Amino acid sequence: MQISGHPRVEIVVPVRNEENDLGPNIRRLRAFLDAAFPFRAEVCIADNGSTDATWEIGNLLATELSGVRVVRIEQPGRGRALKQVWSESTADVLAYMDVDLSTNLNALLPLVAPLVAGHSDVAIGTRLAPGSRVVRRPKREVLSRGYNLLLRGILGSRFSDAQCGFKAIRADVAAQLLPLVEDTSWFFDTELLVLAERAGLRIHEVPVDWVDDLDSRVAIAKTVTDDLRGIARLNKNLGRGRIDLEPLRATFGRPAVADPRTALAARVVRFCAVGALSTLAYVLLYVALRHLMNAQLANVLALLVTAVANTALNRRVTFGVRGTENRTRHQLRGLVAFAIGWSLTASSLWLLHTVSAVPARGVEITVLTVANLAATVVRFSLFQSWVFDDEAPTLPSFEPPALVDNTRSH
Repeated sequence: MQISGHPRVEIVVPVRNEENDLGPNIRRLRAFLDAAFPFRAEVCIADNGSTDATWEIGNLLATELSGVRVVRIEQPGRGRALKQVWSESTADVLAYMDVDLSTNLNALLPLVAPLVAGHSDVAIGTRLAPGSRVVRRPKREVLSRGYNLLLRGILGSRFSDAQCGFKAIRADVAAQLLPLVEDTSWFFDTELLVLAERAGLRIHEVPVDWVDDLDSRVAIAKTVTDDLRGIARLNKNLGRGRIDLEPLRATFGRPAVADPRTALAARVVRFCAVGALSTLAYVLLYVALRHLMNAQLANVLALLVTAVANTALNRRVTFGVRGTENRTRHQLRGLVAFAIGWSLTASSLWLLHTVSAVPARGVEITVLTVANLAATVVRFSLFQSWVFDDEAPTLPSFEPPALVDNTRSH
């Protein structure tokens, strides 16, 4: 739905203890909007729980600059600030950006224009798509890419960058979407995007020029922990049908075009993510057990424990099977796949010990890890064509899996 008349855009800048950057950067933002932005735009400084002079500086800026206001939210939390201000705003398009202005402001019009035109419902800046130019520390780059890969593997997301502090949403979409978002902190962005995607909303991505803020005060360890908890909570709630997305789908959702190749690729990505976790767990468990018993027994016990967990995770995450119906059957079939995997690793051990009576422990672990990865490929074929297919014959088929999408719609 295209926004008619003279659209209004409100840009929220969430801040907490930003007394040094607030004044210069709000003046810079306001000057850009007045000189180079074609839509009527207002700036809202959302002070969430500052204990320094941020609130006082915000009030001075609101008095000094036309089109700037300030709101005080007593409790901290970027998500809390955005949810409150966006819910109360009367603008047509709602946006936000970080106070450090790490994103080049020239990306603001490409971010907002598709929302005004009615082409898209949500728009995000992305630092991870082709065309973006990013300057930041390697640690932050690795964490960002790893986080977004995790979202793809567990939640099946297709957007490229969940955390870039540069986003916009149409107000009519926000009115229905915001009440569904629980998080009040850094996971707010991810939850909003995942729910929007699951509801069939169009998410527009804008590659941005972005320079890392060297004075960033984000507590990385706490943020990572909170994000992992958020992913687990959101995945659980979506899986159990606790989030009602039907009103959003009915009002704004657009039918997805099914592409079996894309569906299979998404399934492979999720399977690989589960497989990587299972392989790591297997290696750690094998090393621990190897101190207590011989190699073959340690191998079979480590495989058995990780196989049960692997089947349960793939049942839920990769193939979207919910509830308890056929769970025992799926686990029993999963054990057949486990037996095939065990035969591969056991044969590898036997061959290794035939070649060398006392192989080095590192060589032993390497051979087992490679064999376990090979077994993973076989298990995927079995999972795809037999383990979770309740219409399959009672004996496993070794034919290549057909490119058919049996997953839930994302």
